[in-house]
Amino acid sequence: MIQTGTTEKKPFRLVKFFTFSSLVVMFTATIALSAINTHWVKQILQQKNKEYAHLLVENLNHQVFLQFIIPVVLKYGKVQLREKDQYTRMDRVIRSTIHSFNVETVNIYDLKNIISYSLDKDRIGKKQPVGTPYDKAVKNKFTSNLVRSGNFFQLLLGIPNTTKIVTFAPLRAEKPLSSISGPVLGVMEIVQDVSQDYAKTFKLQLLIVISCAFIMGSLFFVLRFVVKQGEIIIEKRAEERLKLEEKLQRAEHLSAIGEMTAGVSHEIRNPLGIIKSSAELLKKKMTKLKESTTIVDIILEESIRLNNIIHDFLDFARPMTPDLKPCSIEELIEKNLHFINQQAREKQISFNKLVHGDIPLIMGDTNRLYQAFLNILLNALQATPPEKSVLITLGAHKTHVHLTIQDEGHGIDPEDLKKIWTPFFTTKELGTGLGLGIVKNIIESHKGNIHISNVQPTGTRVDISLPITEA
Repeated sequence: MIQTGTTEKKPFRLVKFFTFSSLVVMFTATIALSAINTHWVKQILQQKNKEYAHLLVENLNHQVFLQFIIPVVLKYGKVQLREKDQYTRMDRVIRSTIHSFNVETVNIYDLKNIISYSLDKDRIGKKQPVGTPYDKAVKNKFTSNLVRSGNFFQLLLGIPNTTKIVTFAPLRAEKPLSSISGPVLGVMEIVQDVSQDYAKTFKLQLLIVISCAFIMGSLFFVLRFVVKQGEIIIEKRAEERLKLEEKLQRAEHLSAIGEMTAGVSHEIRNPLGIIKSSAELLKKKMTKLKESTTIVDIILEESIRLNNIIHDFLDFARPMTPDLKPCSIEELIEKNLHFINQQAREKQISFNKLVHGDIPLIMGDTNRLYQAFLNILLNALQATPPEKSVLITLGAHKTHVHLTIQDEGHGIDPEDLKKIWTPFFTTKELGTGLGLGIVKNIIESHKGNIHISNVQPTGTRVDISLPITEA
């Protein structure tokens, strides 16, 4: 019981541990992989937005300088955006440049941090405290920052209400026909709304999570199936090992019983022979003296019965080495039926034989097979109630001859069915409990198989399979 409990517990703990640990590892791996992929995508997107903003600023700087600053200076001598004509010209240049570029805000600061131009006219002339980005732009440095707005959970999940790129860049004078920029004239602030791009990034992130979860889940179920099959194999091997141990113990037990039985039987047989011969001699003398007594007959009868019991013991204990010769199973069954015909008539039991096709000869020991079949038929005869029948089916399939004997008795108790091959186990008042053991030894010595089971609605069925060997 302890071994069985151990073998059943280990595979269960193995699958349980694997299921929990692999689920945690795969879930963690899915989250980590999704986070890494999303981070990479966001980094690439942010870098592309910054590069896009830088190009937009360069283009805006070029258009403002060429189409506004130079013409205005040539016409008016200086730039004064407070003048309506100059402001209108600046506004037209900027709006035509940023058209279809999804720019939300454009502010141009002078070197005193005062807004000289804005798409929002209300902000013109105001001083805006922008801090470090403005200072860097004055020093001819480009800065671009990502600004998100939303509540705590929206920012945590990466789905803010709005996402904007705020870029500060110097407004520089350009030297014609040269890539060299001139002095800083002011600072440009451009605000781009990239919420749609980041919404697409979130959808991509969600798609990655779902894809990874599906792949990891599929992998998990495949691995769990493999481990489950491994568990089944471990259980089967454990059961096989236990069965082999039981068979080994049973074989050792039977071997010890056989040796003891053989020794005891030989020791009893000699004095039993003397008792029997003495009883026969005494019976002859009593007959001559014309004296009648039943005591001598009882001694002879019990001596014969005891000798048969000893014969069963020796048949069970000694190694079974059959004398193989060509023999017909059908003929042996006919001889058995002829032998028990009188007993069957007395009990009003009919034996029906059904033969399927031609039954080939096998290599077998005629005497021992006759003994085995007779034992089974007598058991069926004793178990079958009067006016019932016993069905004998005989057939051949490929490499084996199959014999089935089925009675209409009450069957064998399920608990007794487990013990029918145990030596000395019997449910009869008279009997040694070795009959079926001897039958099994005879069948297995012919490399055959025997199986006994209950059938519905009532009765017992004996299936015997013997190999066909060319005679």
